[in-house]
Amino acid sequence: MIARVRAGEPEAYAELVRAHTGIAIRAARALGAGADAEDVVQQAFIKAYCSLGRYRDDAAFKPWLLSIVANETRNTVRTAVRRRTLAGREAAFAEAEPLIPESADPAVAALETERRAALLAALEQLSEEHRLVVTYRYLLEMDEPETAQALGWPRGTVKSRLNRALRKLGRLLPGLGPGDPRKGGDDHE
Repeated sequence: MIARVRAGEPEAYAELVRAHTGIAIRAARALGAGADAEDVVQQAFIKAYCSLGRYRDDAAFKPWLLSIVANETRNTVRTAVRRRTLAGREAAFAEAEPLIPESADPAVAALETERRAALLAALEQLSEEHRLVVTYRYLLEMDEPETAQALGWPRGTVKSRLNRALRKLGRLLPGLGPGDPRKGGDDHE
């Protein structure tokens, strides 16, 4: 696909944009862009297009693009006049995809909403590096190699920072238990 774009075929880049817009918007929202997520993603796609000359053919496109989205999000958040509140971020991220089906038991839905709010509050307490690695690995469901590529870190660094971040989350969220931070205490590894 990249070869087609480099050969001057604009429809090829449009296909890449269509294929990656959803995850790019989720990434921007999860990293704090909130209502600006679509603008951040649009700017990221423009920068990615302009940077295709530096794109390595042996690299996967999605992690490369998401690293640009993360940088654009960081720039937008840093220059914003006001900081987004946790509630605003949660609401913007929740719009990206429904988390609880409408048919769900109201008690279960309330518990899931409470757990999600607690997780997002705990993520806010992590360092930026730890928040990024957890977001990429679990919220964006990227595997270790993709996470390493997107963050520009060696895989060992991803593993160690993820391990430390999950331990800290475990201390901040003792009721959720070990394992995947998106799940409740029933997940014991």
